[in-house]
Amino acid sequence: MDKLIDVHRYEGGILLLVLNRPQAANALSKQLLSELTAEIAKISLDSSIRCVLITGTGEKAFCAGADLKERLEMNEVEVRQAVSSIRDAINAVEKMPQPVIAAINGAAFGGGLELALACDIRIAAEQAKMGLTETSLGIIPGAGGTQRLPRIIGVSAAKELIFTARRLSARDAEQLGIISRTVPADELLSAGLELAREIVKNAPLALQAAKKAINNGTETDLATGLRIEEMCYETTIHSEDRKEGLQAFKEKREPIYTGK
Repeated sequence: MDKLIDVHRYEGGILLLVLNRPQAANALSKQLLSELTAEIAKISLDSSIRCVLITGTGEKAFCAGADLKERLEMNEVEVRQAVSSIRDAINAVEKMPQPVIAAINGAAFGGGLELALACDIRIAAEQAKMGLTETSLGIIPGAGGTQRLPRIIGVSAAKELIFTARRLSARDAEQLGIISRTVPADELLSAGLELAREIVKNAPLALQAAKKAINNGTETDLATGLRIEEMCYETTIHSEDRKEGLQAFKEKREPIYTGK
């Protein structure tokens, strides 16, 4: 059986995950979800990996969401299990300690966009289309879309997109703030890697602490969020990287961070 997740490592601790099921628009089949979940578990425990990119094979689809052909053969119990598997995999992406970039190379609908929303940063190819289209199929977003999209673009705008099942161009998604940048298709991977290289120049423990502070703090009131920030800051004080950063600043050189 062919693997459906390709893994590529780059210098500097950058890792690229590629959804490789182009004949099915990189849809989230049982096998693909199983492989994705396994890779996420390994990456989350690997301190040598400092930034992760997720993209899809080809230029047509990033991820079409759930595999609806597979879903047609399921009974209600199996459907619930399948949705739970997608939800768990996407939640695991969000919980990865490293910064995660979604490089949306093509269509990202339903669970495909929900996967991207669980990433920290999203960039897209100019021809990419995206949307939470579940209400047009008689269901609702079930892998975080109703929760993450409002937090990114606001409640009213998210309701409009979900209620209408609207499909957006990459430019429209950029204007709404769903993605941060649109680039030509042939520049997408290089743009993602360039962004990752800019990120991994910085201290790994600091990146993880900043991600935790933002993710946890934005779910609370300001006072609690500030306390969370303080606790996350504390985790960096005794690190060797903090001392290296100060020493490099003093010596006017680039710091060499080890993640310790």
